[in-house]
Amino acid sequence: MDAMSPRPKVVIIGGGFGGLFAARALRRSPVDVTVVDRAGHHLFQPLLYQCATGILSEGQIAVPLRALFKHHRNTEVILAEVFDFDVERRIVSARRPGGERVDLPYDHLIVAAGVHQSYFGHDEFAPFAPGMKSLADALAIRRRVYGAFEQAETERDPDERRRLLTFALVGAGPTGVELAGQLRELATHTLTSEFRAIDPADARVLLFDGGDAPLAAFGPKLAAKAAHTLEKLGVELHMHTLVTHVDAEGLIARDQDGIETRHRAGTVLWTAGVQAPALAQSLAKATGAPCDRAGRIRVGPDLTVPGHPEITVIGDLMSLDKLPGVAEVAMQTGLYAAHRIRRLDGGNATAKPFRYRDLGSAAYISRGKAVVSVGPLRFAGLPGWLTWLFIHIAFLTGYRNRVGAVLTWALAFSRDVRRERAFLTTGIDRRRDPYAPTAGSRSGESRGPASAPGG
Repeated sequence: MDAMSPRPKVVIIGGGFGGLFAARALRRSPVDVTVVDRAGHHLFQPLLYQCATGILSEGQIAVPLRALFKHHRNTEVILAEVFDFDVERRIVSARRPGGERVDLPYDHLIVAAGVHQSYFGHDEFAPFAPGMKSLADALAIRRRVYGAFEQAETERDPDERRRLLTFALVGAGPTGVELAGQLRELATHTLTSEFRAIDPADARVLLFDGGDAPLAAFGPKLAAKAAHTLEKLGVELHMHTLVTHVDAEGLIARDQDGIETRHRAGTVLWTAGVQAPALAQSLAKATGAPCDRAGRIRVGPDLTVPGHPEITVIGDLMSLDKLPGVAEVAMQTGLYAAHRIRRLDGGNATAKPFRYRDLGSAAYISRGKAVVSVGPLRFAGLPGWLTWLFIHIAFLTGYRNRVGAVLTWALAFSRDVRRERAFLTTGIDRRRDPYAPTAGSRSGESRGPASAPGG
């Protein structure tokens, strides 16, 4: 794309739902769009747990951004990680893989970088209790889950075998509930006749949360139904319980009476809490923008940073009116940000405040069981499950992925078949940062345009 083009330049940080919908809405606008993403693909995060448990493949929930934008003549994609902002000169600084710096000028900036897993001040838990926010996380969890059954098969010590077949999940929101249900289905259906020394159905799934019930945000009636369904599956619920320690042997949890109990578990998975990435701190420092407790940027009614109408923050990274960190919020804020830019460049400086339209929430628990909350409507069981299927098919990115998911679900739900169970025995190094500067990298040099943008 011509760096000297007189057309306004729009830089979008992040290729998630917010960034994707913003870029799509600007497809036919007289602007040059640059999408910067550290992964290079759009990920359908709500189905990560199905990738982790072997139902869907990585390719069915992730699509290369270049493939999505190949017909967008005004859009380019850059594989890089943004680390700094020069708001006076309107330049975003990013690192390419290997640490080399690239500078990107902008007239309009849309920040849709998403959030990371939060361990509530205990980052030392992370090596023992991985979260699930990326493809690498899902594949690492797949390795731990299926690897636990493989290790238990050849373990001769009964106590160690029980530990290996114990799975502990911290957080009873949608991700924790969906993952807990899948682990029990995996143990009681998919793997039933595949092992000789163990009975996979002996696997225990423990779900910990400090709240009153799983899926508390769905309301007391649906939360009670979710709890009943989970208990019927064999999930052991530990509500009103806070996890205070995690290590290689399991975890320690404190109940509402202050009593701490050690739970031995071979696999601990963290599905509670989010926090803003370091990029949010850089943006707040550069603009003086306030942040909430999770580090998310507080924005105005038009989603812009106070004092910087050219910078819009959307999706999970923004903090506005206690909106939830769900895909629908990201989609709607992405569309709003793009339409606002189109109006501004068309000479209309006025913009109505952003208004979120809550289209509801859904959580899958097990085959034929889901809970759905849509406005005043609350329903569960088979109707909820069918609604869940429709919602996720509709929002999957790409026709091929939709068709593939439908065929895969038909096989998985009718015959208990999970074809995506391959895992790497060498492990996945999620701690290595591909964007960290390396010896000999030109981390201090700029390969992008250094002049302020025109327009």
